[in-house]
Amino acid sequence: MSNPAESPQPFVSRLSLVGRRSGRVKALAGFKKQHHTVPDAVNAATSAFLGKLCAGELAAEGEQWFQRAKAAFAYKRAELTLEVASPVAVLAAKDFTLEIAYTLESADPAGYAVTHTLHGLSSGELVERPEFDGLFARMFDGIVFGLTKGARVEAVIDAVEACAGQGGLTVTYPSDCRHCILKVTGIAAEVVCDGATLEMRFPRAGSPLELVKDFAAVRSAFVLTKNPVLAGLL
Repeated sequence: MSNPAESPQPFVSRLSLVGRRSGRVKALAGFKKQHHTVPDAVNAATSAFLGKLCAGELAAEGEQWFQRAKAAFAYKRAELTLEVASPVAVLAAKDFTLEIAYTLESADPAGYAVTHTLHGLSSGELVERPEFDGLFARMFDGIVFGLTKGARVEAVIDAVEACAGQGGLTVTYPSDCRHCILKVTGIAAEVVCDGATLEMRFPRAGSPLELVKDFAAVRSAFVLTKNPVLAGLL
């Protein structure tokens, strides 16, 4: 396999790094036990309710990220902005965008998820800068890569099976082939392909540089197969 630390320059602008945490609605500062009840469904009304409950936490976290990013990169006023419209906050910097979003858990509306999405990276070199990697250390456990042309899941499955393990690639999938899960020898992450995106899901949270290096290794494995379907994905 080629060096997994190869420059991410060719593809990093199309990556979104994702981190997720969860909590209970009744633990939010805005929840008043004597007046409120926890949601039992996910709909427009309960989502708006969550937006009111989490407004304090979201504003505080957004401000923390603003100050941390400003200090790490010495940004000037015009290079960094924060917009908070609960349940979403957007930190837009000269070199990246960080979105923070609260949503109710569909399987358990009494709980909520907070998703941090980092995207719009200005260059591949950005993830190699110590101040950037340190700013987002141990924060992300997933990478989403948008497929510009899309791909048939069945074609991806057939291509991996035809390679018979070349490049360390293996594949598993359900009977309806709605998605497939790719594994690469030596990489802990699973790669889920649904035809529109590739999503690498890691067993533990890491920094941007750690995740992008593993993504580069998966990309190399695809290229090594010399299969046009796989090589063309990335």
